[in-house]
Amino acid sequence: MFEVGFTEILLICAIALLVLGPARLPKLVADVGRWAGRARSMARQLRTQLEQEVHYDPLKDPPSQTIHTPAPQPAPSAEPGTTALATPDTAAAVPPAAEPPAAEPPAAPDRTDEPRPG
Repeated sequence: MFEVGFTEILLICAIALLVLGPARLPKLVADVGRWAGRARSMARQLRTQLEQEVHYDPLKDPPSQTIHTPAPQPAPSAEPGTTALATPDTAAAVPPAAEPPAAEPPAAPDRTDEPRPG
């Protein structure tokens, strides 16, 4: 559809040399090369991510721990400062830790009787 041959590229370079001059042309070519490199890098990353998504099979992956799978609870031990994992036998004997009551925020002053500027 859109093909650029060697003669077209040579013509574009000659016009750019005439318009920009020999002082600014090398900087422009370096900037264009840097932009092209970034575009190719982003296209490569996108292609890699799409290939990973296409080949992803959630049934083959091992199940991860979710909110439905309870984590093991620490059980009290004989020595202070050490913990042991609770087993189903000892988990029932461990009472839940009491949470301290939440502090109530201070009440906001009532400003209904202040005059409004206007």
